[in-house]
Amino acid sequence: MSKSLRRYALRKREARALLRELADMGLELGTSHRGRVEVVEAGKFKLFLVDGRPILAERDGHRFPLLMAQELLEGLPCVVVDMGAVPHICNGADVMAPGVVEVRGSFGPSSLVVVRDERHGKAIAIGTALVSSEEIKQMEKGKVVANMHYVGDRIWRLARSLWHET
Repeated sequence: MSKSLRRYALRKREARALLRELADMGLELGTSHRGRVEVVEAGKFKLFLVDGRPILAERDGHRFPLLMAQELLEGLPCVVVDMGAVPHICNGADVMAPGVVEVRGSFGPSSLVVVRDERHGKAIAIGTALVSSEEIKQMEKGKVVANMHYVGDRIWRLARSLWHET
């Protein structure tokens, strides 16, 4: 682990509060999370680990599930994008209306949204909706989801390294 990282365990009360916050967001971990909750601070973001597994990130005061926490992503609405949009989104681009082929679930502006590829249904990004699910269906151009976390970004790479070191 790099010298610029700070890793520490949350107190039991703080850990319970974090897990309650997840549940309030509609994100459930199930019953297997009875151990430690740790935080890894890395510059402008934090990663939260439950029993050594990275599940959540925080940047600019916003918390969101990591792409590798599949069980948390299942509870979120999603937009499905065509394969032509995938390389752009995986380089940090926001999701544009022309690339959206399907909207699953109902959501409003500022909601957390999973971005999935159309071929495999894999989660490739987590973002914040800029417009509602109904508006996306009507749009032909413009940004619809602001990209917060994507496959291959710094958060992804750090989370993978932490997960594999346990």
